[in-house]
Amino acid sequence: MSHTARTHCCQELSKVHIGTEVTINGWVNRRRDHGGVIFIDARDRSGIVQLVFNPAGTPEVVMNGAHNLRNEFVIAATGTVIARAPEAVNDKIPTGSIEIVVTSLVILNSSKPLPFQLDDAEQVDEELRLKYRYLDMRRDKMQRFMRLRHEVVFAIREALDKQGFYEIETPILSKSTPEGARDFLVPSRLQPGHFYALPQSPQLYKQLLMMSGMEKYFQIARCFRDEDMRANRQLEFTQIDLEMSFVDEQAVQIFVENMVRHLFKKVFNMTLPSKFESHTFKEMFGLYGSDKPDRRFALPIHEATALFAHTELGFLKSTLAAGGKIGTLCVKDYSFSRSELERVVGMTIKDFGAKGLLYVRFNEDGSSDSPVAKFLPADFFAQAQVMVPGLTTKDTLFLVAGNYKDAWTSLGRLRLYFGHSLSLIDKTKHDLFWITDFPLFEWDAEQKRFFATHHPFTSPNIGWEKLEPGDMTARAYDLVYNGEELGGGSIRIHDSAVQSKVFDLLGISHEEAQQKFGFLLEAQQLGCPPHGGLALGLDRLIMLLVGASSIREVIAFPKTQGGLCPLMQAPCTVDARQLKEVHIQTRVLGRQTDKSE
Repeated sequence: MSHTARTHCCQELSKVHIGTEVTINGWVNRRRDHGGVIFIDARDRSGIVQLVFNPAGTPEVVMNGAHNLRNEFVIAATGTVIARAPEAVNDKIPTGSIEIVVTSLVILNSSKPLPFQLDDAEQVDEELRLKYRYLDMRRDKMQRFMRLRHEVVFAIREALDKQGFYEIETPILSKSTPEGARDFLVPSRLQPGHFYALPQSPQLYKQLLMMSGMEKYFQIARCFRDEDMRANRQLEFTQIDLEMSFVDEQAVQIFVENMVRHLFKKVFNMTLPSKFESHTFKEMFGLYGSDKPDRRFALPIHEATALFAHTELGFLKSTLAAGGKIGTLCVKDYSFSRSELERVVGMTIKDFGAKGLLYVRFNEDGSSDSPVAKFLPADFFAQAQVMVPGLTTKDTLFLVAGNYKDAWTSLGRLRLYFGHSLSLIDKTKHDLFWITDFPLFEWDAEQKRFFATHHPFTSPNIGWEKLEPGDMTARAYDLVYNGEELGGGSIRIHDSAVQSKVFDLLGISHEEAQQKFGFLLEAQQLGCPPHGGLALGLDRLIMLLVGASSIREVIAFPKTQGGLCPLMQAPCTVDARQLKEVHIQTRVLGRQTDKSE
């Protein structure tokens, strides 16, 4: 065996190895020179161990090498494990009771000064960290995130294998189909003028797998969507994709709950409830103004429309006359300053989409303190107590008026703001629950047409044929975890006649349906079983589990907010020869060109 070959990882070493000669490989995490005796904290993926170079017993050539060491040098060190002196024990690291007296040192690679110190990475601009992501990922925090990601994926595979699922890969080069976001297109060299699309999800393929008799499929699937980025969204991401035959909603949920329970038990030794709660979209939106509410704190929305049935406030009268509603949040036991109230009003209008926000505070005698106090009845406090049970004079009401969906959405965003800003959220909780019975369609006022709330292959609930499109609900379900949609799915349409009717309601003509989905419609007529599934966002799950503020923290090589990879300098231009091979010419729209061109 080579004298540089590792015998142990750094953090494997303990008191049981005292007196043993070992070889470790890793990076210099820190160097300290104590009057000739040099201490090195050596680091590998497992953790840190201390190396000691003592002139009294260390060969001169080894000491010379130790004097040359600097942070991030890559080394192989051989020596004997000894116990630290009692006063030198470091309880902050697992190897703090031992150290290695080095007898042989090989510098495998040196390092020039780093663009940033790893200990200071949290204060460094994110784009610089992403440019040197391989350095950023050497940090203990990032190592822990990547290790957890592996453990979660391994536990998921283990759980699904035990439940009889096959892991099957589906194509990356596929067909462009309408799935709610822009496709990434790939030109074909072999078929001039034609394009592949990178999959936004394996949706159609996993349905086809059910039609192929696979019955239980899963995949740790790479997905691609050309859409605006945010903290929990990337252009490319990973989802845990599932599909099952001969199931209803409850059966799918049971399979998923089994997987999630196994994951939490295996990775965190945490026992989750034997059955997750289930609530309808209508119920949750009415209470929280969101289809993914954070229930780790109270503060529900109360309807206050009846409170203003006889109001003389013009904008409220006109809103109610148009069929609008008024909702309110009651923030308890907090005294807002005037500047805080003005900031909340401005933010609710500017950032949360409300047309206005009223607030009402109360004096000790129950009289109202509000910019519109003179328009409120003398017994407003008593009336409000009926609408808002438990209301006291120490509480503040915040009211938004408008059409139901918009007003409640604004209140839901304001509710979440209060949850964070007033520290109402219990961050020790793990709140997992299902939301079901979503609207089947959403109306787009600009395009004056309906769009599928989930996707056009979602099965409608029984009795849908007798309802108007805006009243139809879907056999769809989302799993919500601590205020984030962890995943969503549905029972799919397996009857081609039903599928054609849904396409009609979406304004998809017979010709367009045949062009884009002809293969699916035909498969539905060749022995298609009832089936359903779900996809969970892996990146989002890891982000929530580690408490990160962005999924970029838990993806090895993410893109910036602008969709760039500073490390690889992607996207980039390509030379004319490559474009010619795929029969493509480029022109930047809006760019002024020479008239002679």
